[in-house]
Amino acid sequence: MRYMVLLRAGQPATPPPADLMEAIAKLGQEAAVAGALLDTAGLAPSTSGATVRLAEGELKVTDGPFAESKELISYALYDVRTKEEAVEWTARFMRLHRDLWEGWEGEAEVVKVLGPEDFAPPA
Repeated sequence: MRYMVLLRAGQPATPPPADLMEAIAKLGQEAAVAGALLDTAGLAPSTSGATVRLAEGELKVTDGPFAESKELISYALYDVRTKEEAVEWTARFMRLHRDLWEGWEGEAEVVKVLGPEDFAPPA
């Protein structure tokens, strides 16, 4: 099963510490070697994006920035056996932030990516 993790955080007062970035790279390598991590990347600020909304038959495009109080800053795509595994990789990532970047706050949303198994006819 694949899970997408979306990381949101406020605007930090300081850049990320070098030891945090090193620890994140090490964790990413560990997840990749385990066959769990498929992809990860940082995302540009919402000022460079847009929202495309369909309501009452009308398309409406709204340029960023978006009104969210926290900015969507990165994602990771995992291929794991259970949701709990995806949550554990995500928790390890968040613990690195807690332990290595004083005062940093954010949230990570773990969402299942639908696959063929989700659309199979009932047995």
